[in-house]
Amino acid sequence: MTPSDEQDTTGFQGTMAAPPDPEPPQDLGFGSVVGGARQQRLLNRDGSFTSRRVGSGVLSYVNGYHALLTTSWPRFLGMVTMAYVAVNALFGMVYVACGPAALRGLGEGEMGGAFLRAFFFSVETFATIGFGAMYPVGVLSNTVVTLESLIGLLFVALLTGLVFARFARPTAAVMFSDIAVVAPYQGRTGFMFRIANSRSNQLMELEAKILYSRLDGQGRRYDQLRLERTKVVFFPLSWTIVHPIDDASPLRGKSYQDLVDEDAEFDILMSGVDETFAQQVHARSSYKPNEIRFGSRFSNIYNPVSRDGTISIDLSRLSEVEHAPLDGEGYAHTQTFRHTGHFTQFVPPPAGRPGTDGR
Repeated sequence: MTPSDEQDTTGFQGTMAAPPDPEPPQDLGFGSVVGGARQQRLLNRDGSFTSRRVGSGVLSYVNGYHALLTTSWPRFLGMVTMAYVAVNALFGMVYVACGPAALRGLGEGEMGGAFLRAFFFSVETFATIGFGAMYPVGVLSNTVVTLESLIGLLFVALLTGLVFARFARPTAAVMFSDIAVVAPYQGRTGFMFRIANSRSNQLMELEAKILYSRLDGQGRRYDQLRLERTKVVFFPLSWTIVHPIDDASPLRGKSYQDLVDEDAEFDILMSGVDETFAQQVHARSSYKPNEIRFGSRFSNIYNPVSRDGTISIDLSRLSEVEHAPLDGEGYAHTQTFRHTGHFTQFVPPPAGRPGTDGR
């Protein structure tokens, strides 16, 4: 199957009024204008898209719930803290507006002023801590306390749900090597990058897709690259994903300068099943020409085998490479799943085990 035959599996093919060509153009959903423009990249390394939608009302495309679920933990905690302080400051101003007789107990001098006194009273009410040295007096102040208590209960309920949803939402934490390489592979060359799972959980049925995007003079062209293996059932350590550059590959004969001239980009989509949640998760990334090394291979990522026979990898070496001349004979027969060149006979036979002495 040629790479052009595999393009239809992306699911991004648009409809056309005219009869379809033998090889319909693909734009992966970016559109012909974005695809034809020369820009920094279509897909950021962290998986986010560079294109933006503007011109609509803020509420038409900003989903507060989705934003609170997907934002980082530091930003989420910062937003919650700001909302908590803002709500209590607002009610503090309301208590001040109710007059000096609305609150009894500790005086303004003991609490740092009228506003701070009302602010701390609001905190006690909002968090249902209970009143100590201060308490409301009169119908107006008690009405405000009633309203704030209701809002406080709703705030705590919503915050609890958000925190639970953030912990319960399955996501993939796939580590992509900082660079990709074009290295010797089975007598030819191959485009490769390396991935690993940065979490202690397990990903099953992990599948990879590489979309090769470039300008060809008439617009932006997309090809799904044929891989040595598109899926692995288990993913306990690392996986070097390889596109063999053979006669049918669109990368055949391409140099680094060729990739620069055609504004090439390699968009990566990973999908698999999170074993903990039994749900499918996704991860995205991309590589531009300045992130690709020609004539290099990935260095050994395996640690020495432990005394009990356990094999482990060092994730800090995920992006390390070493020189590997593309025309060298020493690497001409790199075998499948031995892309580091170090895995062959890596595990020595344990001493003293029957049969290890050749008999």
